[in-house]
Amino acid sequence: MHDSLSDFSMPDDEQVQVAADALRMLSDPTRLKLMWALLQGEENVACLADLVGARPTAVSQHLAKLRLAGLVTTRREGTFVYYSAAHHHILPLVEQALSHAAHLTGRPLAALKEERRTGS
Repeated sequence: MHDSLSDFSMPDDEQVQVAADALRMLSDPTRLKLMWALLQGEENVACLADLVGARPTAVSQHLAKLRLAGLVTTRREGTFVYYSAAHHHILPLVEQALSHAAHLTGRPLAALKEERRTGS
């Protein structure tokens, strides 16, 4: 069966479920923006709220979901909690999604990459 697909391999059910869960978490625009910001460096809720244009309470709820999904980690310093991307291998996925959006909208992703690189 499927002899025409030499070297074909299917990921196992657990891998597919984990990948689907990650994609589901990234399907929200605010969470996608948060991941983009966190892939550039560690930040606290107040700064992230300012960066993504959302209320800190909403950002906290999104970050809690991303943390439960294993996409972000936390570090406490005094009364502040700092968030960071759990794994940098998610960056190509986020960049590909945004590259697709850039293609459809006509705004080049290079501008986003330059903003990420320079921090402006």
